[in-house]
Amino acid sequence: MEKIIIFDTTLRDGEQAPGASLNHQEKLEVAQSLADLGVDIIEAGFPVSSPGDFAAVQAVAKSIKGPVICGLARAVKADIDSAYEALKPAKRRRIHVFLATSKVHMQYKLKKAEGEILRLAVEFVKYARNLCDDVEFSPEDASRTERNFLYKVVESVIAAGATTVNIPDTVGYSEPDEFGALIRSIKTNVPNIDKAVISVHCHNDLGLATANSLAAVKNGARQIECTVNGLGERAGNAAMEEIVMGINVRRDVFPGVETGINRGQIYKASRLVSKLTGFVIAPNKAIVGGNAFRHESGIHQDGVIKERSTYEIIDPAQVGFTGEGLVLGKHSGRHAFRDRLKAIGFTLSDEQMEKAFERFKELADKKKNIYDDDLRMIVDEQAKAVKPAWQLDGFKISSGTGVKPQAEVRLKNKGKILSGAVTGGDGPADACFKAMEKVINSKAQLEDFRLESVTSGRDALGKASLKLRVKDIVKTGNGSSTDIIEAAIKAYLDAINKIETK
Repeated sequence: MEKIIIFDTTLRDGEQAPGASLNHQEKLEVAQSLADLGVDIIEAGFPVSSPGDFAAVQAVAKSIKGPVICGLARAVKADIDSAYEALKPAKRRRIHVFLATSKVHMQYKLKKAEGEILRLAVEFVKYARNLCDDVEFSPEDASRTERNFLYKVVESVIAAGATTVNIPDTVGYSEPDEFGALIRSIKTNVPNIDKAVISVHCHNDLGLATANSLAAVKNGARQIECTVNGLGERAGNAAMEEIVMGINVRRDVFPGVETGINRGQIYKASRLVSKLTGFVIAPNKAIVGGNAFRHESGIHQDGVIKERSTYEIIDPAQVGFTGEGLVLGKHSGRHAFRDRLKAIGFTLSDEQMEKAFERFKELADKKKNIYDDDLRMIVDEQAKAVKPAWQLDGFKISSGTGVKPQAEVRLKNKGKILSGAVTGGDGPADACFKAMEKVINSKAQLEDFRLESVTSGRDALGKASLKLRVKDIVKTGNGSSTDIIEAAIKAYLDAINKIETK
């Protein structure tokens, strides 16, 4: 069996999605989840882009074992030097150099001719190769690059030392037949192509990123660049979970190839990335959406009861989806609680377990039934490495039709209880936000606010997600409770604490 290399760029291209920025600790969480998934390469960031990105790439290189750790660099000496320095702690490292090759990019962005582009590509691949044995080169906007020039660039960078050549569909312009034919033509027209791995990096502007990536595999690509949940610039990247399960389910179409992904970790990784970025997963999202394994139609339900394969091509458990089955109640003890967390993919320290168990007991007094998604939210909320600066002590609200909302919120900070009260605001949640602004003396601007039910029933656990901006810092906050106003307050405090840490 030939291996399809999974190059995950959630931490680099995925984080470029507007509003998806992650802090240092969150990047490490995602990187560890990717390592647990078994991805082959983690593109940890673009080190020269900022001191924060450099530090994050360096931290991933120091902490994460298993995958190759990669850093992105333009065909510029300073970029390559920065990537090399950030990647030094990694046992296995890769420098990824890119340079645009399409006429539109050369003319309007770079203002350079083909000869100069070719010279720069060769020069900086050689420079990177002198620092690192594993060098990838990407001719940016390859799918819109003139074919003969593309062949020449690919041949030249391989001769200069590139071990992987990546063919990006940078603006999501291609369709599967065309993109597959492009990969096939590169194999036919580049004499030394056997000395490098062909990679592809597809964007989803026309909704074809996964289809184009799989078409490339059929035609000889052996590395796919993708992200968890398809996160990324504009409409996003090829979704890792769709690539992996497409190859796995359709072995008749993809004979002789496989990925090394631990498929049972897919759902957990998906939910972690969604939580940390604040990007809610659409219910109808393939593989990881909330409705991906649910059946409403009576005909479908009847078929699934008789034989699951009638309407399901994937066993939900295969990707770590356990559904919302009843698992625990208020009489459950620590042992059952720990076992259920382990079954859905969480291993906590003793201290984290105690905090999570206390929260579970609080929730169990309010809810008759505790579902797996309730447990995930408890762990997300309670298993924090750093005690937050601002914590909720209590709140009171008064609101109704034609009545100005009133809110009082009590917060803990450095052992003190501080209280703020307001009259007015656009509803009870907004009144609570204004009350907290008085206490914290915050100038934060609310950029996004969402409420959703995590589980089912009248006592469902509600999740609040929001984004706050203070000057040029934007942070996502999440909170959960059976009381949606309490969930909103917790989400606000989560974002404020992140901003203060920043």
